[in-house]
This record gives sequence, structure tokens and C-alpha cells, in this order.
Amino acid sequence: MIDGFLVVDKPAGITSHDVVSILRRTLQQKKIGHTGTLDPFATGVLPVALGEGTKAIPYLDESVKEYQATMRLGISTDTLDLTGNIVAQKECSHLTAAAIHAVIPDFSGNIVQLPPMFSAIKQGGVPLYKLARKGETVERKERGVVIHSLVIDRVSLPDVAFTVRCSRGTYVRTLADDIGRALGVGAHLTALRRTASGSFAQQDAITLEELSSSRLDSLLQGRVISVRKALAGLLELHLTEAGCRRIRNGIAPTLHDLEPFIGQIPGSGRVKLLFNGELQAVADILQAEEAAAHFGLKICRVFNLLSPLHAPV
Repeated sequence: MIDGFLVVDKPAGITSHDVVSILRRTLQQKKIGHTGTLDPFATGVLPVALGEGTKAIPYLDESVKEYQATMRLGISTDTLDLTGNIVAQKECSHLTAAAIHAVIPDFSGNIVQLPPMFSAIKQGGVPLYKLARKGETVERKERGVVIHSLVIDRVSLPDVAFTVRCSRGTYVRTLADDIGRALGVGAHLTALRRTASGSFAQQDAITLEELSSSRLDSLLQGRVISVRKALAGLLELHLTEAGCRRIRNGIAPTLHDLEPFIGQIPGSGRVKLLFNGELQAVADILQAEEAAAHFGLKICRVFNLLSPLHAPV
């Protein structure tokens, strides 16, 4: 079984779950999942967890995502993208590049978005898109998101290409619709490509065509990201052999079960616990004081990755 993460370059026309199904057949491995769902029409970075990597999904830092997108001004759709029905059309030929650039600052930094009806957000236990397909519209709450950067790459009316770096939970479809409204002509998304999701980037991506190659084993070498590397944002603490055995017996390690740490262990936060370079667990620091008796760890997840304690003799 392969443990870790693959960055798959999702093609248009299939769902994120379709990608998982293809990998399960290709790798002959059931324990596979994905993070950060992409719409069927969208392409690009889809992080896929393999084996023990599925346990690490809740602890990934994918708080910042990057997209390259194209919006078409003058046409609004019910889904806010090219898959929907046209609900309004307005002339946009009078717009200039300067006018388009002028509204961009209003969509930078901390902004609020109204989630689209065609979304997986649940209301009363029912996904909004199921209500939308019935022609129903319900009241939704605005949500705060962060637009770290928004750059217009090309203006070729009626199309405008842009790159956005944003927080998790941002709807780029809604961003395009809101920009269109600000310009007074409406807009919808015609193309969307995710180029980064946290530390997972398109330069590390593998295509489904490559995955179907007879040279799969050689292609995967160097492409599978270890669980330890995927959790690079977490501080690493190294266990003694006794500490590792405590974890394997379901007992949280104490300060005495850790190898000497350069610097000061923080008073709170989430950490990785390693033994001989292999990830053993993710844990939360309950309290860290100078006195060993005041230090505590709460194990969040134990990983069954190969370690010297499990390796065959």
C-alpha cells in the first residue's frame, strides 16, 4: 500500500470523486481520499491522500489557495459559471481595462460573500444545489473570506482573465459575479484552474494520462509526498524509543519521552511526533511550562507508517 499524497491535475468534465475512483482502480488500493473538492468544469490541483495519508487530511494547512480564472462580462447565469442557464445579458463593450482595474481594490483583503445556491453548503441537512435544481432559493448567510491578492492578467472583452490567492471557502464563481455586478454588466466564470492548495502546487501534479502509463512505478517515484512533508507546517518533536512504545500502547508521551529540543517548546499548538525520522503521531500540546510535570500531550492521530519498531528483522 502506498502512503502519502499525490497532487493530481484534475481535467475538466469529471468530479473530484471520479478522480479518486480512477486512482483506486489504477493503484489497486481502496484507502484513498481527496481534499478540497473542485467543480466538474474546473481543472488543476487536487490533493489526493493515499493509505495513511487519509488520516492526515484534517491536519493539513490548506488555508490559502490560488486560482487562475476567466470571467465573461455581460452574461449572468444561475450557477455563476458556464454550466448554468443564462438569467441576464447586458452590453459590456463600453467598458475599458482601466474601469475594470478600478473596481479590483474593492475585492481585496477581508470581504464577505453570499454563498451561491448551486453549492454543497447544507441548510436543514440538505445541500443547497439540490434545492436550486428544484428552482428553490433560500436565504443564506454571508461569509467572511480573505482575498490575499487579485491580479487582472488579461482583458479581451468580453473575457477577463485573473489570478486570485484566497482563503479556504472562497467561491471564485461568486467573486466573478460580484465583480460583474460592480461593473454594472454582470459576469459568469468560463474557466477555473487551481494552481495551488496550501503547499500542494501544480508543478508537482501528475495527470490521469500519466497515471495510466505502463511506467507507473517509475512515474510515482519522487511524486508521492510523504505524510511528514505534507504536514510540514507542524512543529516536529522527536521521541525516544520509550516514548514511541508508549504511543503504540495508546499512552500519551511525557516530556521525558522526548529527545532534547533546541529552543523552547510552545505552550500550545499542534505538533508532529517522530521516531527515527518516521512520523508516529499528531498531537496537541495541552500545557508547556518549565516544570516537566506541567507538560502534557493529547494524541490526535497515530500513524501506522513503517518504523524501526515495526520493521521486519
